[in-house]
Order: sequence, then structure tokens, then C-alpha cells
Amino acid sequence: MGEEEKISELYKDYWDYMIEKNIEGLRNLMCSEYCLYHMTGIKQSADEFLKGLKNGTFNYYSAEHDDISVSVHGNEATMIGKSRVVAAVYGGGKGSWRLKGDFTLKKENGNWKFTSSRASTY
Repeated sequence: MGEEEKISELYKDYWDYMIEKNIEGLRNLMCSEYCLYHMTGIKQSADEFLKGLKNGTFNYYSAEHDDISVSVHGNEATMIGKSRVVAAVYGGGKGSWRLKGDFTLKKENGNWKFTSSRASTY
């Protein structure tokens, strides 16, 4: 399996873990300095985001992936994932979203880890 394919699989795992609320699985995909930029502009650390996932601030029900584009540069990579997601966040109702995630990654001890993600729509 090539590096691009490994990273694409991490993206799919990321969404599976979000839906399952698998906090430990998600934490294992993220480097210690991971931060998430919501489409609202809010910046959250991994701990803040995972707390929100665990306490029900963020609820994800399904994700269908339309496109995953990966670019590897040595021990760093970028990835853009486009997925149709059913979610309910910040107390809002369940809705469908076309979410685009712009991710950065780095290789730590032979494993790819997410360093940041920026959410928007497409």
C-alpha cells in the first residue's frame, strides 16, 4: 500500500471513529498538537474537540466519501477529503452537509498523524 492510499484510509477511519464516538481511535490518528478549524472559524485543540464529541456537542451519523486527494512531500502530507455527512452539532437539528476537510499530516515513528484540519463546505 502506497503512502497516498494509507492516508486515504486514515481519512475513512477518521469518519468511522467520529460516527462511533471512538475517542481513543481518533486520538491515535492525531499528533499531540492537532487543531481543528471549524467552518465557523472556531479553532479547537484535539482535547477540546474530542470532549465535544464525547459530550454530544458534535454528533455524526454517516459519511459518504465523494473524493479524497492526497499529496505527499517526504514526511509531510496534505489531504483534501470531500464527504456527504449527516450530523447534528451545537444543539442544532440533524442535517446533511457536503463537508470538505483540508488536512495536514506528518509522519511520526513511521505512522501518519493528522496535524490540523480545516472544515468548509463544497
